[in-house]
Amino acid sequence: MINRRLLKYEQLRVIDSEGTQLGILDTRDALSRAEAVGLDLVLVAPNADPPVAKIVDHGKYKYEQDKLKKDQKRKTQEVKGIKISPVIAENDLMTALRKGRKFLEEGDKVRVVCRFRQRQLAHPQIGEEKLLWLAKELEDLGKPDRAPVLNGREMVIVLSPKPQTGGSKNKNAKAEDTQDSSEEV
Repeated sequence: MINRRLLKYEQLRVIDSEGTQLGILDTRDALSRAEAVGLDLVLVAPNADPPVAKIVDHGKYKYEQDKLKKDQKRKTQEVKGIKISPVIAENDLMTALRKGRKFLEEGDKVRVVCRFRQRQLAHPQIGEEKLLWLAKELEDLGKPDRAPVLNGREMVIVLSPKPQTGGSKNKNAKAEDTQDSSEEV
C-alpha cells in the first residue's frame, strides 16, 4: 500500500528514507512529509501495532523487494534422489550417473540411496563400492557431505554441488551462440 491508500490507518510508525525513525505520526502528517520530500509513503509492516510505513521512492522499493525475492529463490536447493541397488546393471548405473550429473549441474543436492533386499544386506560393501564409484565419477561437479551411511536396509550418500565460478556465463554464452546462428540463416 502506498500514499492515499494508507489513510484508513489513523497513525503510522514512520521511517524516513535514511532509515531513521520519525516516531508515531498521524497518517496525513506522514503523507505530507513524504510529498514535501518528493517521495512515497509505503507500508512495510501492516501487522505491527501501529503499522510501519517508510518514506521511499516506490519504484526503487519495489525493485529492491523483487531483487531480494529472486536472490532467496536462487539460494534454495532441492534435494534430488537417485535409487540404485547393489546388483545394478552397468547401463542402469550409467543412467543414474547421468541423472546425478544433470542434477548437480542444475545446482541441486543429490541423495543417492542403495537399497538392500533380502540377503544382500550380508554384503554392504558391494553397495558402498557403487556409491563411492558414483561419488568419484561426479567429483568434478559435487562433493559428498560425508561417507556412505547404512540406515536399516538403505545406504545413503548425499552429494552437494561445488560452487560454480563463471558457470552462468557459459549458459549465457551458449544462448548468445544460438541467437547468432539464427540471425545468420
